[in-house]
Amino acid sequence: MLKRVFHLSAMLILVALPSVPQIEIRSVTGVVTDRNGNTVRGAVVQLENTASLLVVSYLTGSDGRYRFNRLYGDVDYTLKAKYQCYWSKRKTLSKFDSRKQRQIDLVIPIE
Repeated sequence: MLKRVFHLSAMLILVALPSVPQIEIRSVTGVVTDRNGNTVRGAVVQLENTASLLVVSYLTGSDGRYRFNRLYGDVDYTLKAKYQCYWSKRKTLSKFDSRKQRQIDLVIPIE
C-alpha cells in the first residue's frame, strides 16, 4: 500500500511540474555578391530581430561570406547588406522556416 501511495505521489509531482518549452536554435549563412556574381569583401551584413528590433552586424571577408548563429526559431529576422552607399534588397528569415541552417545570399547592385 505504501509503495502504491509513493508511486502515485511521484506521478502527481511530475505532472504538476511546469513543462519547459524547448527553444529551437538555428543559424543563417550566405554570400554577398555584386550584380555580376563577384564576392564583395568588406560588406556589412545586418540581421534584425523583428520582435525586439535588435540589429547585429557582420563584416564579410575576401570570400564575401557571413554567418549568424544562435538565432531563435520562433522569431522572424530580416537581412540586408551594405557596401559603400549601396544596399541589397531586404530578405526575411521566417519563423515558419523550420530548417536549422539556412543559406540566404544577398546581391548589392554594383558592377
